[in-house]
Amino acid sequence: MAINPNTTFTAGSVLTAAQQNRFPFGVVARATSNTDYTLTTSYVIATGMSVTFTAIANRYYKITYMEPQCQTATVANSDTNIQIRVTDASGTLLNTGFVRTETGSQQDTGTITLVSTSTFTAGSVTIVGCAKTTNTTGGPVLGRNAAAAGPALLLVEDIGPA
Repeated sequence: MAINPNTTFTAGSVLTAAQQNRFPFGVVARATSNTDYTLTTSYVIATGMSVTFTAIANRYYKITYMEPQCQTATVANSDTNIQIRVTDASGTLLNTGFVRTETGSQQDTGTITLVSTSTFTAGSVTIVGCAKTTNTTGGPVLGRNAAAAGPALLLVEDIGPA
């Protein structure tokens, strides 16, 4: 789809509803979680990482999924994966990322952030943040302790018309 930007405003011009509707609408859904999430070997919706909003057709939505900390497995060449999906843990994939454990010792990473920009058909849309690991040895976890790392975040923003 082509981008539909706003026009240049000049003194004395009349501001129309169509021009107003070309502005971003801002945050339409937000979830946070302070609860640590112990990883499994299957994609599962991470604790608290699900939001539902009413989409408007032909508008772009920016989706941000941020995990503040990741403690990986203690097995060399294992992966910790996070994803943004539509509907549920097996729904349409919007973006994915991973952290690889290169050695046999647990890695304690900083923030992992995924961003996706999408359009949806009009109506109710559920976005989820999912996670999994390829190996559970060493107790891999997404660390969300508010005192240490801060909460995980799933944020959906309307950024304007398509």
